[in-house]
Amino acid sequence: MQTIEFHRDRYLISTDPARLDITAIHDFLTNESYWAKGIQRETVEKAIAHSLCFGVYEAGQQIGYARVISDYATYGYLDDVYLLESYRGKGLGKWLMECVVSHPELQTLRRFMLATRHAQKFYNQFGFNALKYPDRHLERLALDFYKQIP
Repeated sequence: MQTIEFHRDRYLISTDPARLDITAIHDFLTNESYWAKGIQRETVEKAIAHSLCFGVYEAGQQIGYARVISDYATYGYLDDVYLLESYRGKGLGKWLMECVVSHPELQTLRRFMLATRHAQKFYNQFGFNALKYPDRHLERLALDFYKQIP
């Protein structure tokens, strides 16, 4: 897949997997996120390898991230979206989401989903809403999954 880059002031958003700082991503997910505490580095590496990833950078340092799991035809799932706390409130999260939803490979998706504990209003502005037919959706969820892996 072709790498796409977006520039704004001193910031860069890139889909180039070679730019990703896997250590920084793993550190945030395992120490700062509520959804992936304790995730193994190998799991992060495998997830990155099988996803369309968006890194957010300032002067070459990774300050944010998002990834999309997709077949690039009908379905996508947005996951692991974050900005380091010191970069929040600057419009970078909104810009990141604009870049994600405008990516050419994601334009034919019939269903694009995500799960969030507290950012529903933020994602609403990008067309994400509560399930229209919640009775049609099921999940198989392994609670505390990352705590179970030795």
